[in-house]
Amino acid sequence: MGASAADQWMPQIWIGWCFDPTAFTIVKNMKLLPALFFTASLLAQTWTPQISNTRASLRGISAVDANTVWASGSGGTYLATADGGVTWRASKVPGTEALDFRGIRAIDARTVYLLSSGSGDKSRIYKTSDSGRRWTLLYTNPDPSGFFDAIAFWDVLHGIVVGDQLDGRAEVLTTDDAGATWQRRSPPAGLPNEGSFAASNSCLTLFGKRDAWFATGGPGAARVFHSKDRGRTWAVAVTPMRNDGPAAGIFSLAFADARHGIAVGGDYSKDKEDRQNIALSSDGGRTWSAPPGAVPKGFRSAVAWLPDRKLCVVTGTSGSDVSSDGGKTWRLFDSGAYNAISFVHGGAGWAVGPQGRIARFQPPAR
Repeated sequence: MGASAADQWMPQIWIGWCFDPTAFTIVKNMKLLPALFFTASLLAQTWTPQISNTRASLRGISAVDANTVWASGSGGTYLATADGGVTWRASKVPGTEALDFRGIRAIDARTVYLLSSGSGDKSRIYKTSDSGRRWTLLYTNPDPSGFFDAIAFWDVLHGIVVGDQLDGRAEVLTTDDAGATWQRRSPPAGLPNEGSFAASNSCLTLFGKRDAWFATGGPGAARVFHSKDRGRTWAVAVTPMRNDGPAAGIFSLAFADARHGIAVGGDYSKDKEDRQNIALSSDGGRTWSAPPGAVPKGFRSAVAWLPDRKLCVVTGTSGSDVSSDGGKTWRLFDSGAYNAISFVHGGAGWAVGPQGRIARFQPPAR
């Protein structure tokens, strides 16, 4: 299980009074207070475990607001809460017990999309418009070689799905009618063995009304594709991320605005290694560079920006880290294994992981 607030290491911080045993003088060092309080605040966040009522492997999480959150995972499982995770309702979509719902996108409390990942017809898209009472199968991948990786929506009508390569290009589908129909798009040609990872439903990310980015991995890959027109046309950029094996590359992307982005990943088969697992962009994803400071120690599968808190959070199978400087430096704050994260304005956020693990983020005090 992830570490609770009581399990977190916290430094002993002495503030204010310094005793000089020779001169019997007491000095107030008030100049240290801002830095010390900032350090204590930065280290104060944690994951607080919640009861999910399932043992499914969870890889999808989508928060609507501080109370309404949806999650998804193996065995046709989905979860919902209306009270911030105090209680979770775990259910299965009828007839999908063999499917792995690695992607979920909640538009609101009633409208939710589920994406299953698997070969051929095991990659599907489902939708509910009544809070899960009924689910409609919208799309089944018709290609035996197809494999869906992630789903996202700009608004109630416009959405996008990314999958592994078909005919030498990543499979990209878009909808303009809330998922009723899907159109195949044509990104630039892929590299041999290049593909996206269905690890956290966040190898694909959106910003604003039209921008989309998706990331790849594999030998020689670890690239970022960017569209400014809802997936109709694409540009591609290389990154300094680890790309020396089939399990290495970029697993997650997040953008704070149209220019500033973070890519995270590594090698999930070597989840405690700490090299080439973060890349930063300040020009909308046209170029990427490694951060100048300390990076997370280990593979990371998900990243999220908290713009109003001026924080970035990453998680993976070997822990979670936080950055307060736009991803330049990082601090470990939890050693539990999680796969995916989702945050809303104000700092409320959740993480999901193996064996039904789910937790709420406890942000530092303002």
